Amino acid sequence: MADTKCFDGVADVFSLDYEGRGVARVHGKTVFIKGALPTEKVSFRVLREKKQFSEAETVEVLKESVERVRPACGYYETCGGCSLQHVSPTAQVALKQRILEEQLERIGRVKPEQILPPIYGSAWHYRDRARLSVSVDKKGRLKMGFQAKKTNEVVDIETCQVLPKHISDVLPMVKLLLQTLSDGGAAVRFVEFFNSRALVVLNICFIKKPSGYSLKQIETWFDMISGGVKQVWQVWFQYGREPSTVLYPKDLPELKYGLPEFSVEMPYQPGDFTQINADLNAVMISRALRLLDIQPNDRVADLFCGLGNFSLPMAKSGASVTGIEGLDSLVLRARQNALRNSCVKYVSFEVADLFETDEQTVASWGVFDKMLLDPPRSGAYAVVKSLHTPYLPKKIVYVSCNPSTFARDAEVLVNKGYNFKSAGIMNMFAQTSHVESIGVFEL
Repeated sequence: MADTKCFDGVADVFSLDYEGRGVARVHGKTVFIKGALPTEKVSFRVLREKKQFSEAETVEVLKESVERVRPACGYYETCGGCSLQHVSPTAQVALKQRILEEQLERIGRVKPEQILPPIYGSAWHYRDRARLSVSVDKKGRLKMGFQAKKTNEVVDIETCQVLPKHISDVLPMVKLLLQTLSDGGAAVRFVEFFNSRALVVLNICFIKKPSGYSLKQIETWFDMISGGVKQVWQVWFQYGREPSTVLYPKDLPELKYGLPEFSVEMPYQPGDFTQINADLNAVMISRALRLLDIQPNDRVADLFCGLGNFSLPMAKSGASVTGIEGLDSLVLRARQNALRNSCVKYVSFEVADLFETDEQTVASWGVFDKMLLDPPRSGAYAVVKSLHTPYLPKKIVYVSCNPSTFARDAEVLVNKGYNFKSAGIMNMFAQTSHVESIGVFEL
């Protein structure tokens, strides 16, 4: 917490916003207070004064919530990777459910007929994909970690509670490698970790093409540490806008995640978009397909389909699926995965910029019985706005990582004649304020 000797006011906190900040009203003005929880009384210091609201930080908690806990991470006060470690895991889920409902009501002016039971997932060591920033100060000292809260400064970390333990344990050794590379003149922008059951990949992104000497240093480092780790590791590298390339060792199992309920294996490479939480992803897909109620020969559109995360399980369930995605590389991977999983007869993939969707685009797709939407944080506004008779699917399942854009799009669907049947959250990003949710709309 900040210095308790100086504060700008005292407030009773009644809610939590979508960034995980406490919400209070002081002299008729809304104040968003970092580090405060509903039911708490706190003293606060104003950081930014706006016309309609103020942004503040907690100076001292005068009356604690029963859901407040001691953060498990020593970097919690500075690191921007997590924002809810001061809240018990069960309360985090309840708060995210409340955020979803409030956003739907305030922004979309809609309310689902049913609230789905939340999906909790693991509270710690769940993150199978992560990018750590790298910076070097004027004295040549390297820092590696997540960016600090509200700044671009890198918080130097030695451990991370949300990464798998076997990755967290090697962070000091990775930092030592990066310092060695930096001392030799190589400039590293960031490092990425990709965790799967068969393989862990460390991807190093250089600012410029690394020298042969730098790459040899990486191989030497790898040979030095490989005897002390139980998992199978592999190092990749990239520079500029070039794609990642495997460096060492060459012949190893591929990165992949499994969806055993649907007999699907999903190979991927560094740079491909995948969900950061493989275990909860499998549960989410199962829920989405149950809610979509796939029937044999249903014609289903999977928009923002990525590498086929939902498309292939739907095809395995008997549907005729069209997956549409904006990135050529992901569509190529989706087609390869369809071949790998023996369902090319039931699924096809197209490249299209879904943010440029209009009514003519929708008509060109033809009639779908059902539709699954899994857009990025900006939502699927162009798609839902362009849906029109006779091209309105009977049922839409919308998977969202941003409750505000989900609420906006839900209002559009309701105004087009859809019943908002149900919605709920899935705690894909435990310890953070990110809200992953799902909603069902029936015509």
